[in-house]
Amino acid sequence: MKAIQYYGPLNVRYEDVMVKPPEQGEIVVKVMSALTCGTDVKTYRRGHPVLIKNVPSGFGHEFSGIIERVGHGVTKFKVGDRVVCANSAPCGNCFYCRRGEYNLCENLDLLNGAYAQYITVPARIVEKNTLILPDDLSFDKAAFCEPLANVVHGVERTGITKGQTVGIIGIGPIGLMFARLAKLKGAKVIVAGRNPIKLKLAEEFAHADDIVDLTRYPNPEKIFMDFTEEHKGLDVAVECVGLPEIWERIFSFVRPGGTVHFFGGCKSGSTVTFDTTKMHYGDIRLMSVFHHTPQYFRQALDYIASGEVEVEKLITGTLGLKDVEYAMQEHIAGRAVKFLIKPWEL
Repeated sequence: MKAIQYYGPLNVRYEDVMVKPPEQGEIVVKVMSALTCGTDVKTYRRGHPVLIKNVPSGFGHEFSGIIERVGHGVTKFKVGDRVVCANSAPCGNCFYCRRGEYNLCENLDLLNGAYAQYITVPARIVEKNTLILPDDLSFDKAAFCEPLANVVHGVERTGITKGQTVGIIGIGPIGLMFARLAKLKGAKVIVAGRNPIKLKLAEEFAHADDIVDLTRYPNPEKIFMDFTEEHKGLDVAVECVGLPEIWERIFSFVRPGGTVHFFGGCKSGSTVTFDTTKMHYGDIRLMSVFHHTPQYFRQALDYIASGEVEVEKLITGTLGLKDVEYAMQEHIAGRAVKFLIKPWEL
């Protein structure tokens, strides 16, 4: 098959590789739609100690497709089924799984290889985190299940409710989806970013109540405070950038009794400083979530299938496999939100 292989930072190659035959419990999926992801861009630029453990490696992890082959023992699915697969599944037996904290599973192997014509899906993901698509749901939309599942997890764990004021800094695809789900929860949402493509989507996709262009207002503290009831501050402040300086800055936007959610992951080894007096006497909740679980993966599919989250609006353009590196460079240049990769059409 044709596939993109990852050899190291800034080194990905379009190659012919063998399709891995399915072993016990595994399936081979013909990839019909795959998506570029901010995590893939970071991996392309500097590597990833968790996502890529050995090279060369398959690359990409957001996809949907048609089951081409099934391994021995697979009973839930058959050849020809239209499916979406997550990029992981919990073991169910470790310390964290026994406590229902499935996203922290100690045996959470992450699947790569979506930028290819076929992908072989491990047995655990087949059993716990593979879903049949509704007949009327396109592969393009279904491929958004994995990134949206992370956001569903974040929104549910934050406990956003109707009537709250929620502020989001960072409106890449994750921040935009967070804003959209917060609106669906009935919150009043203000977002801030710099990229004109994403600022437009904050209106057209997320339906945010107020949108702050940080190129015009580099110090948005007053705008955020004025947006809230009695200018007390946000009920929930969400950081979707992954920069320590933004973590510290967004902390100042939340009201006493509010919640700060650090959703964007910072570079390994980063540290931040907070005003402990404000944190303690202000009764502020600090939180973060990582990854997703089978429950949130299912909820993501439901959101997409219902049409409540119009994920197709986040697609910047459609490319073939050979253009994945070009897609990474377009992301780095700030000219993309999500590219749709079609292994068979282009």
